[in-house]
Amino acid sequence: MDASILNIFATSIISYFTKTTGQPAKMGTPFLGHEDEIVALDFSAVIGISGTYRGNIYYTAPLPKMQALLAILGEDDHSEHLCGELVGEITNTISGNAREELGGGFMISTPFLLAGSNISVRAAQGAPCFILPIEWNSFCSRILITLVKTDTTINP
Repeated sequence: MDASILNIFATSIISYFTKTTGQPAKMGTPFLGHEDEIVALDFSAVIGISGTYRGNIYYTAPLPKMQALLAILGEDDHSEHLCGELVGEITNTISGNAREELGGGFMISTPFLLAGSNISVRAAQGAPCFILPIEWNSFCSRILITLVKTDTTINP
C-alpha cells in the first residue's frame, strides 16, 4: 500500500480530534499487524471498501476514551451503546474523508459495529494490515487499514 494512503487516514483522525475536541491527537508509528494477534479494543467499527480499492477500515477504541470524548461533546449519556455509536461515527468520518481524497471509485459501506476486545480482525485477501496508533488525551486507539488496489482496467 502506498504511504500516501496511510497519511490520508492519519491526517483525517488528527483533524477529527482537533476539530471535535480542540485537542489534537498524536499519531504513533504505523506498523504491520499479524494475522494471529488481537488488536481490537473495547469498541470497534468496520467499513468495507470496494471499487478502486478493496478491503476494510477499522477504528477501535477503549471504553474510557469514548466516555471522555462523549463528555467533551456535551453528552450526559456515556452508555456502552452510545460509545459504540460514536466509534461508528468516527470510522465513517475518516473513511468519508479518505473517499474525498481518493475519489468516487473509493466506495465505502455503512459502519458495522463490533463490541469486545477479543475480536479477530480479518485483513482483505492479499492485503497487509497496517495499524495506526492514535493517542488523544492520554487514551490510545487504533485505525486498522487493510486495502489493496483493484485492477480497474476494462477488457474490450
